[in-house]
Amino acid sequence: MPHATMSEFLPAARLDQLAAGRGLALEVGGVSVALFVAAGEVHALDDLCPHSGGPLSEGPVADGCVTCPWHGARFELASGRSVGEFQCRDVRRHATRVVDGRVEAALTPRPARRA
Repeated sequence: MPHATMSEFLPAARLDQLAAGRGLALEVGGVSVALFVAAGEVHALDDLCPHSGGPLSEGPVADGCVTCPWHGARFELASGRSVGEFQCRDVRRHATRVVDGRVEAALTPRPARRA
């Protein structure tokens, strides 16, 4: 079985486009991604909530989590893990880095589907 490898880092946004407590929706490598900044760290998650496709970039951010604006599912920014009372699948998280004031993201491969 081949090993999954991290994708290359792709341009995403300027760091000055991000504000604490708010998400930024954008497309990176053909994938809808939500960028967040919290506690000085930049986080990238798939922008669609796995429950019903709500835009995570539009959800409130607090205590290191984003809340889906449609049904209240909460996800840790640092891991994408579903937390809180409304549990659903985790959301895919992508690695980020900041180079010369620009945010770059490396897309995490989607898990292989079972046959």
